[in-house]
This record gives sequence, structure tokens and C-alpha cells, in this order.
Amino acid sequence: MSLNWKEIDCILSELDLPGSQIQQVFQSAYDVLCLRLYGRGGTRYLLIALTPGACRIHQTRSGAVKGDRPLRFAEFCKSRIVNGYMEEAVQLGDNRIVRIAIRQGRNRYRFYIRLWSNAANVIVTAEDGTVLDAMRRSPKRGEVTGGRYEPEAVMADTAASGEREYAVRELPGNGTFNEKIDAWYAEHGGALSLEALREQARKSFGGGMARLAASLERLRAKEADYAAADRLREYGDIVMANMAAVKPGDAWLEAENFYTGEPVRIKLEAKKTAAASAEGYYEQYRKAKSGLSDVREEIVRGERELARLGQTLERLLAETNPLILHKLLKNRGGAAPAAADRKRPGVSFRRGGWLIMVGRDAAENDALLRGCVKGRDLWLHARDFPGSYVFIKQRSGKTVPLDILLDAGNLALFYSKGRGNGEGDLFYTQVKYLRRVKNGPKGLVIPTQEKNLHIKTDPRRLKELEACRVEK
Repeated sequence: MSLNWKEIDCILSELDLPGSQIQQVFQSAYDVLCLRLYGRGGTRYLLIALTPGACRIHQTRSGAVKGDRPLRFAEFCKSRIVNGYMEEAVQLGDNRIVRIAIRQGRNRYRFYIRLWSNAANVIVTAEDGTVLDAMRRSPKRGEVTGGRYEPEAVMADTAASGEREYAVRELPGNGTFNEKIDAWYAEHGGALSLEALREQARKSFGGGMARLAASLERLRAKEADYAAADRLREYGDIVMANMAAVKPGDAWLEAENFYTGEPVRIKLEAKKTAAASAEGYYEQYRKAKSGLSDVREEIVRGERELARLGQTLERLLAETNPLILHKLLKNRGGAAPAAADRKRPGVSFRRGGWLIMVGRDAAENDALLRGCVKGRDLWLHARDFPGSYVFIKQRSGKTVPLDILLDAGNLALFYSKGRGNGEGDLFYTQVKYLRRVKNGPKGLVIPTQEKNLHIKTDPRRLKELEACRVEK
């Protein structure tokens, strides 16, 4: 709910703002402004929210929360009204427009707060009504630098429509109406309410946790299959021991399992010899034993990440300041380690804000593919030569510059068997266009939608990259 005009009058009378000094201005979001004031009664915080359905002005006990980065309107306010004094704070009739007159040295400003749900704004003007800046710039309304904003003149030209039938609502709790409204909005008030933010946290983290839990179930099922790999070796031994009983074209072998003493029925490759079928089981056994350790590593990583997400969600749900909770949600809980800070396999280079990762062998290539890259990251690999996978981490809203692509290409050629040639062709495509080879060697992928890049090794570039190597 937004405040009605009688509630705004009630809050302004309780706060007694004239005489207060504006010490700081904080803007934690595009629609939330907070002024730190000093006056009678000491330091206090005045919250101004333009949130649709929750437009309001009141003193808050939650304090101010700094934004992740400086926002334009807050920076403007710091240059004009900080260290200024409030000489007046009144509502203009019953229009839900609050006018605060501010004196900063010899300069005087008017600070208008319009609390209309469909057109809320904060506008700072000179004394003659010239707009200096607005929290929400609206050229159509003239609410931009150099425009005009004089709501008093509009009100004077508009005939009074009679007193509106509004009243100060009864709210639970003790204390002044301002204290009650602060507590009510903190718990229930629209987009920045604890209730709404906690539900947002549950949805944001709950979905990821559910997907991770499902992935862990699949990995555990695969682990169980791999753990039974000894059965594949036994099948190979039984086929080898009964080669004389296998006729060309046989699809099955029925024999005694000399490991358990029970009868067993083993599928054969009809177009292959018994020895080839046995070798097929031995090959599956070797891959299963190799894959078992990888799957178990993935399970450990997944369980660790699931626990971290659970702890982060628990901490978010325990937060009682809606502004802090809002900021934490923007940062995904404030506890997730950045991808750049995690321990990565292979070697990494950071150049011009871009992260380039290099796997030096099949195991590191596979580990990078499994745990360090996403679909839009770029993959490079030397054509016709075995060697490293090189990945360029995607940056939001950015296209990989040619210089970074050449850096990664030089690394892909340098860490391949084609290093001695001094030049060579490379594949490159996005990770989402890589397809793993079923039952293939570790890390082996087939690229699609790939492009070609011809690289000549540049010793100067490689030397510069070595200086940009990320130390672990």
C-alpha cells in the first residue's frame, strides 16, 4: 500500500524536519533514496521509496544501505544538497507532493517528492522552478535538467474538488504512526518487504538447489553403475573361457559364472569374434573404472555447492533489514565465491578484464569442461594437432575483442603439438555447441558451428600473456 495524503501529513508532523542537516545521501536502488539527517534528537534516516504500490516517506530504523555502484541521482544530490539545511517540509494540499526547502550556503533548492504510484518521482529545482535533476527523468513532463517544475502553480489553477475521504489507517504495534509504518513496510510493504524478498530468495535459490539435487541423484545412479564395473570384467573372462562354445553369429552366450557358480547369459557382438566381444567388455570395464573417480569428484563438488547454497539461503531468510536483503539478493547472497576466485585446473590468464583458461592435458581439459565453463563461453582448439582446450569466459553484454581472441589463439597453438610449426589453424565455437563423444576418451568433444582462425605464433604476445598469468 502507498501512503495517502493524511498519512503523509501525519508523518511530516511527527518528524519535524525543519532545522535538520542533510549529512549523506544513499541510493540503494533506482527507486529507493535515503537521507541521513542530523538535528533535534540526533542522527536519523529518512527513507523515500518510489516503488509502485509502496510509495512512501518515513523515518526508518533500518539505516541506509549503500548501492553496489554510485547512481546518478545520488551523486547529483551529494553535490547540491549534502551539508544543506531543511528550512521547510510540507505537503502541497492533498496532492501527495512533499516540498522540502533546502539551504546550502548561499544556494537554495526545492526538493519535491511526488508520491503517486503511477508517476512517483523526486525532483530538485532552483527557487525559480528550473529543474536541476530528477530521480526519474521524464522529458514529456519536462522533468529533465533545464525543464520547469512548479506544482504550486498547477494547484492554484485547479479548482478544489473538496476534501478527499481518507484517514490515517490503524496499524498494529506501539509507538508513533511513523514507527508503525516503518515496521509494517519492513514486514509487508511491496517489492522491498521482508515477506516478498524472502519469497524471492526461496524461489531464486530453491530452483537451483532442486536442479542440483536432481543432478546429484543422476550422478549417484551413475556411480552405482560404475561401481559394478567388476561385473564387466567377469563377463569378459567368462567369454574368453568359453570361446570354443561360441559359434559365428551367436548373439548370446549361456554359461556358468565361475565367480559365483550360477548360470549367466551374456550378450555378444554377433558380427564379431568371441575374443572381440570379450575385449569389448574389458574396454567398458576400463572406462567405468576411470569414470568412477570422475563421477565421485563431481558428487563431492555438487554436495559442497548444495551445502553452500543452503547456508546462503538460511542466512538470507534470517536477515531482518529489507534493504540489506534486497542488496544481498542482487549479489546472489553475497557469499558465492566469484568464478575467478575458485581454484581452477590448468593455467589461467587475466587480460583486459577477460579470463582465459587453458587445460594442458586431457584430464584438465575435461575438468574445465565439467566445472568451469558455461554455454556462451568460447572454446578454441588447434586443428589437426592434439593439445589444449582454451576457453574465454564470457562477460555480460560484451563481445570478445579480436585482441583477446588472438591471445587465446596463440595459447591454443603454443600448448599443442603444433607449437614448433610457428603457425596453424584453430577451431573456435561456443561451449554450448560442443558434443561429448559417447564412450570416447576423457574430454573428447565434437564441435559444431565452429569457425576457423589461422594463427601465427607471436612471441611478444606470449611474453605479455605470461606476465598476466593468474597465480594460484
